[in-house]
Amino acid sequence: MERTLILLKPDTVERQLVGTILSRFEQKGLKIVAMRMLHFTSELSQRHYADHVGKPFYPGLETYITSGPVVAAILEGAEAITVVRRMIGPTSGIEAPSGTIRGDFALSGQRNLVHASDCPAAAEREMAIFFPVANLSGSAT
Repeated sequence: MERTLILLKPDTVERQLVGTILSRFEQKGLKIVAMRMLHFTSELSQRHYADHVGKPFYPGLETYITSGPVVAAILEGAEAITVVRRMIGPTSGIEAPSGTIRGDFALSGQRNLVHASDCPAAAEREMAIFFPVANLSGSAT
């Protein structure tokens, strides 16, 4: 079993798509092992998107991700990282094919509803950011 992090971004919460999107992951057979709602600060944005700080698009990304509540969740399942990435589709909702989460629901390239870890190392780093004290077998440490 593999674990990965997803973030349901402010547009997902604003458009009341949290349940719809989570149910798609559950229907695929992925298990939600941790979940919380939070608001990104500038510092959290810079930590999570460290690879993008300094790039021309980063200020807009930070404005967007700090604009409203976000749902962070850890999903578990066979090849979870690959499965989740295929389910959400390409970054641009405009280019994402129908049948993917972004293809079915995203209205633009930047407001693309969901972040998902792209590799095992990123998943480990990102899960530690959003669930730093969680013993994901069921109890807090």
